[in-house]
Amino acid sequence: MNTLTVKAPAKINLTLDVLRRREDGYHEVEMVMTTVDLADRIELTSLDRPVIRIESNNGYLPLDDSNHAWQAARKLQERYAPEKGVQIYINKQIPMSAGLAGGSSDAAAVLRGLNRLWELNCSMEELAEIGAEIGSDVPFCVYGGTALASGRGEKLEFLPAPPSCWVVLAKPRAGVSTKDIYNRLKLHTMAHPDTAGMIQSLKQQDFYGICSRLQNVMEPATFSLEPEVKVIKERLQQYGADGVVMSGSGPTVFALAKSESRADRLYNGLKGFMDHVYVVRMMGMRHEL
Repeated sequence: MNTLTVKAPAKINLTLDVLRRREDGYHEVEMVMTTVDLADRIELTSLDRPVIRIESNNGYLPLDDSNHAWQAARKLQERYAPEKGVQIYINKQIPMSAGLAGGSSDAAAVLRGLNRLWELNCSMEELAEIGAEIGSDVPFCVYGGTALASGRGEKLEFLPAPPSCWVVLAKPRAGVSTKDIYNRLKLHTMAHPDTAGMIQSLKQQDFYGICSRLQNVMEPATFSLEPEVKVIKERLQQYGADGVVMSGSGPTVFALAKSESRADRLYNGLKGFMDHVYVVRMMGMRHEL
């Protein structure tokens, strides 16, 4: 096997809660995450010398050691295969800096793909541990599926996949700094999500229970920095979304729709003034090695 293609799906946050600032400088979080069928495609080609090269269809993507996919390949190379190399081609479909974990999912796809391509026989747990050294979303992206993530995001408790539905993703042009968002959080006064209720709704496959419990404590801070994000959320609500919330630290907002016709109406309502609007399906199932 010399070439392998791996899918790297986006994630969305059904809930996102920030509990406290930790002594190590990170924040203690609690969030329910799941995957959707908007994905990058990662093509891995073995090389006969120990180099790591990255190419992409996206001219804005860094192709050096700041790229999470490059870091994932280097960690596997250093630990298990110092004599091996790889050419990585990233077909970028997930918008960048969007709150959808595109870079983390690319890294996770490289970990899973090189595990097969280089015949390393690592377990998912081993790959997730390596992924945690790259970024807090990478362990979840290694496994995929639906999970409650806690700690910095690396502690995972797996949950049933959400019921089948449509997801409309809308990303404005404006970007946001996750660091700036965290600095604006009011930890002592924020309203926290009903995380336990969301978990129960997933277990009961209660679509409308899920929609009613969508919540992200980062929304007020992001809205204050980029008011356009709030406008997008309000428009999706006005157009009849079953549930709407921002993903991650933003700026992407997503809406859930039970019917395809409602999803199409949401899409058409936004497409006229936004470049990045997508209608995709919920995935929520875990990856296999």
